[in-house]
Amino acid sequence: MVCNSSELLSAARAAQQRDKRSRGGRMRPGSGSAYRGERQRRRRGCAIMEASDNPGDERYCVSDNQTWWTPDAPQGANGAGGESAGNAAGQRPGPGPAHPGYAQQRQTPAWQHQQPAGQHQPLTGYGQQPGWAPPPKPGLVPLRPLGFGTLLGAPFQALRQNPKITVGAALILQGVPSIFVAVLTSAIVSLLLTRVTTANAQDQSAITAGAIGGSILLGVLSIVVSTVFSALLQGIVVTEVSRETLGEKLSFGSLWRMVRGRMAALIGWAFLFALAWLLALVTVIVVALASLGGPAGIIGAVLVGIAGGFGLIAVAIWINTKLAIVPSAIVIERLPIGAAVSRSWRLTTGYFWRTLGVIVLIAVIIGTVTQIITTPFSLIGMMAGGIFAPTALSGQDQSGVDQFLAVQLGTNILASIVGAVVGAIGSVVQTAAVALLYIDLRMRKEGLDLHLVRFVEARQAGQDLPDPYTQPAPTAPVWPAPAPPDAPWPGV
Repeated sequence: MVCNSSELLSAARAAQQRDKRSRGGRMRPGSGSAYRGERQRRRRGCAIMEASDNPGDERYCVSDNQTWWTPDAPQGANGAGGESAGNAAGQRPGPGPAHPGYAQQRQTPAWQHQQPAGQHQPLTGYGQQPGWAPPPKPGLVPLRPLGFGTLLGAPFQALRQNPKITVGAALILQGVPSIFVAVLTSAIVSLLLTRVTTANAQDQSAITAGAIGGSILLGVLSIVVSTVFSALLQGIVVTEVSRETLGEKLSFGSLWRMVRGRMAALIGWAFLFALAWLLALVTVIVVALASLGGPAGIIGAVLVGIAGGFGLIAVAIWINTKLAIVPSAIVIERLPIGAAVSRSWRLTTGYFWRTLGVIVLIAVIIGTVTQIITTPFSLIGMMAGGIFAPTALSGQDQSGVDQFLAVQLGTNILASIVGAVVGAIGSVVQTAAVALLYIDLRMRKEGLDLHLVRFVEARQAGQDLPDPYTQPAPTAPVWPAPAPPDAPWPGV
């Protein structure tokens, strides 16, 4: 027990009062054996040691040089156990160590076992339990049900894992056809515009009708080309993401051999889906036009059109979300169109809002980036014609018209190239997000992660296993029914 100066002074005064009462008279301050003894103990820097009735209860003192010692320690011994003989005789102790030593500890009985430092005994008799290990991550994502943040970030990581396949396939299968359609459209529109502006008054109506028909034909051609090559890109990206999840990095030829047999089903599904929505849109338009002859007239037709439009948008969001992973089921599980539609409907049941949230957020991110990149080029295209040929549309200067059309054609081609590149990369990200949603839903509902982990471990061991994505979902074991108990007594 370490006593400070105030406690020592109080103890000294109490000892002086006790000595005074025992002598029965007054005494001069600073006299008396108790006071002198206390003053001597204060000089030594130790608290008053009081005897304890409890055996083994030891009090500790600290000297001025911060050395710990016990009352029963030999006063003539040097070191941590006590003071030197010179200190006991009243000499001032020498300088102590820089830090107080705590070597003197409470004595431990001999029968008590002291555990070695740095060793911990197990909590139970079965030894220390093994620690938790994270799920394996051989490739793009960890082999476990994916979190919302992983579903948003992993599609962008797929671009960096194998950019030759993802970005290259996007530029080839979607960028090049888009550029071709854009160039063809710009050339035909420029030709038609030249014919309209230079035609006679008698021929302008026929040329205008032909221009409208040509524009519609170009629009249909653009939709067909975009649908076909988008389906091809979906097949490549879905296969690439599924193999990247297993840590495999395949070449474009290997991916094409895996997807080639499913291209017809993918293209068929793309056209069937587009045709269904076209019929729905035509139905809404026909109903709105038919309501013109009713009692409400134009107001009724407008209201029917607005209600039908909002209803069609709501149904489109619902249907597109429920059928979002049909291409993944067609390519990865190699299912026909009907089975893939049923598969997508079952997998998204119970996870509708999660699926919709991922698709919408990815679309918003891609749309924002696309607008930021392509808007400057569109503005340049709109202003370039007026800057380089301000009098072109007046009809007085034919060379100005040609110059205006050339500038417009060049800026449109440049904007189309930039838009095609950005759109191709955005299509890769969207398709990769849908493929990861498909894998995540199968992990959550069917335990696909168990098949994937088993496949990765077998591959590391040099074993060959079938494609884990085509394996059936694990089912609960069927235990035999328990046999009835034997009768305890005969005849019972």
